[in-house]
Amino acid sequence: MSLAYRRILLKLSGEALAGDKKTGLDYNKVTEICQSIKKAHDLGVEIAIVVGGGNFWRGRSSGDMERTRADHIGMLATVMNALALADSLEQLGCDVRVQTAITMQQVAEPYIRNKAVRHLQKGRIVIFGCGTGNPFFSTDTASALRAAEIGADAILKATLVDGVYDSDPKKNPDAKRYETVTFDEVIAKHLNVMDITAFSMCSDNNIPVVVFSLEDPDNIIRVTEGDTKVGTVVSHNA
Repeated sequence: MSLAYRRILLKLSGEALAGDKKTGLDYNKVTEICQSIKKAHDLGVEIAIVVGGGNFWRGRSSGDMERTRADHIGMLATVMNALALADSLEQLGCDVRVQTAITMQQVAEPYIRNKAVRHLQKGRIVIFGCGTGNPFFSTDTASALRAAEIGADAILKATLVDGVYDSDPKKNPDAKRYETVTFDEVIAKHLNVMDITAFSMCSDNNIPVVVFSLEDPDNIIRVTEGDTKVGTVVSHNA
């Protein structure tokens, strides 16, 4: 079977793992997502994952807490999610490695770029925790950074909406969804894809971003197969 992308960086939000509970982990939802990840992996896709931590911690809503400390707590939240994903994938028969940008060797491997690439080449799924390891940077930025470092063909950004729209589809029923859009158009039209640091990194390194809905986790498979009806592709050559 022909694949549109051989090596992907899958960006999952923490909220996606919470399901209808909105907070914490919904293990049935985690398993459902991991089943789709395994199906894509079984097709021959090399998969790295960056996961957020918003189901456990929203640092910007932490009141008077100092931002650096709040962000460090958020990094720990991403590790909890990474371990939950790893456990579910392993129960499905996948070979998985968790790497963290903050060293915690009793829990996971430290992030080493060459080692991560070698894991992918050996058919292992690699999950990156702790974002970039630095405060003031989002997990979107971590996704862009890791995608560039491992030479990913694309970032697959799984969201709560089914693509990029010209306006907020929740507020405007006539909002138009783009099938493809260029990096320049996203900037010019102020379309909400990623934070500007992450987006600039994707543009500079020519890494396409596919924004799609995780409501049906099998969309992960459809995107890797090049189904243009799923989500929006952001690239230099829309």
